[in-house]
Amino acid sequence: MKSLPEDIQAYKRTPEFTELTIPSGILNRHQTKEGTWGKIVVLEGRFKYEILEPEYEMIELSPDNHGVVEPTIEHQLTPIGTGRFYVEFYK
Repeated sequence: MKSLPEDIQAYKRTPEFTELTIPSGILNRHQTKEGTWGKIVVLEGRFKYEILEPEYEMIELSPDNHGVVEPTIEHQLTPIGTGRFYVEFYK
């Protein structure tokens, strides 16, 4: 599992989303800006986290397994049944 660099700081957090309230932008291919990292924190349920480049990777996220979003790397998130999560952003 990828990890966040130690020299970055959290600066923003999304509201909590469920499988019903997740924004379409998160469901579709998207990326963070240069220098912006993300941490997908699952509170309940499971989510499929797909890293689309430079090589495809699929990770199942759960309360025990968070996702790390690297700067500028295209990715998308898909709920697997019901669930609840939020995203923290770091620079």
